[in-house]
Amino acid sequence: MTKLPHFQMFIDGAWSEGHAGQVMTTRNPATGKDWATFACAGPQDVERAISAARRVLNDAAWRDMTQTQRGKLLYRLGDLIEENSAALGLLETTDSGKLLSETATQTAYVGDYYRYYAGLADKIEGAVLPIDKPDMHVFTRREPIGVVVAIVPWNAQMFLTATKLGPALAAGCAVVLKASEIAPAPMLEFARLIEEAGFPGGVVSVITGDAENCAIPLTRHKDVDRIAFTGGPETARHVVRNSAESFAVTTLELGGKSPILVFDDADLEGAANGLIAGNFGASGQSCVAGSRGLIHRPIYEALVARIAEKATNIVVGDPTDTSTHMGPLCTDAQIARIVETLAKATAQGAKIRFGGAPLSGAGNFMVPTLVECENHDVETLQVELFGPIMSLIPFDTEEEAIALANCTPFGLGSGVFTQNLARAHRVSSRLKAGICWVNTYRAISPIAPFGGYNHSGYGREAGIDAIRDYTCTKTTWINTSESPMANPFVMR
Repeated sequence: MTKLPHFQMFIDGAWSEGHAGQVMTTRNPATGKDWATFACAGPQDVERAISAARRVLNDAAWRDMTQTQRGKLLYRLGDLIEENSAALGLLETTDSGKLLSETATQTAYVGDYYRYYAGLADKIEGAVLPIDKPDMHVFTRREPIGVVVAIVPWNAQMFLTATKLGPALAAGCAVVLKASEIAPAPMLEFARLIEEAGFPGGVVSVITGDAENCAIPLTRHKDVDRIAFTGGPETARHVVRNSAESFAVTTLELGGKSPILVFDDADLEGAANGLIAGNFGASGQSCVAGSRGLIHRPIYEALVARIAEKATNIVVGDPTDTSTHMGPLCTDAQIARIVETLAKATAQGAKIRFGGAPLSGAGNFMVPTLVECENHDVETLQVELFGPIMSLIPFDTEEEAIALANCTPFGLGSGVFTQNLARAHRVSSRLKAGICWVNTYRAISPIAPFGGYNHSGYGREAGIDAIRDYTCTKTTWINTSESPMANPFVMR
């Protein structure tokens, strides 16, 4: 029997198996076959990683490094990621099923996130305060918040790591990065680039493992100062409860059920492409997937017909093939949940316009699916499916469209297609979502912050403000008077 490739964890500057020897297997979702094994962390390994992070914060090699020097390390890391993007992309495709054309391109672009924060590293400034008391010089400075736990999911792991690790390292923190136990190979391999870039041992550890042995001890640890989590709302509730042990500052980037509103003055071709990109890009496995298409009734039939035609031409298959448009879903559990939810939706009166079933044979392949809904109570409009399922519903007025868009506990992404500039401003301002794209969808940049409202989490990632979230403000008071401090018990 051929021995499968094996991936170790990276703890305190060294490659490591788990203390308890736990090993898990990862499966290629395109073939349905096991393709690699990886080491898993237990409580002892979590302790090692956090202890190393705490130690290195007081180690001159990292503590006394200038902000400019930290920036140079981040520049180096960004360059290494870009140079190795093809290999990392292939690993991610093999492990998660995402298209190689997407993983390699996205990984290369991730290098820009590290370079962005590299440039900000020596722009972290304090201020001299115009204090209202004589003979007092008062100033602020921003210091690293401390030990950071960064938890990322499998679906966009290089990108979602960059939005946490970039600002944390630029601020001078030490980070324990917890990769998902589903498809963790790219993150474990990415640790080699961290080592090659020259970060001191212990500044970044990369681990993975299950909830009981890894995630819970990690998020409960008393020495954690900040938790940056991306994942599902249910897991996030546990993270928040666990963080009470350390009072760690916590940010959450969670799920979504994002609406895309198309008005009757929209460019139909652009709108159709936006809905296709929003729902079927990455096989629908995106937290900002525009899975609710709200379409103005006068153009409903024409637009749905156009979308159905485009969906018909989507090639589903081998994610390493450049002619493929949509690869498999990462896990078979996703397929089972989609099938179950579609059955509920049709029982509620929804009509499947196109698709609606998995492909037969090996692999977790799902046909792109259009579901026409009579009302917003239909199951596919309510739950995040993390698959290529587009639910469509008509609306008659702008007010109705806004009400439908906001009729969900989620609030991450949203889209508006219209040629009316006043309407674009008016509607986008009323959508309860952290991101609104107008006449486009799924655009990202290291310069632009993102995050959600309500059940889609709190806090923001990317953008200039993110780096401040990895610092604490210290205020220093200096008495400049030549006279000694007055006796506080002698009143004058």
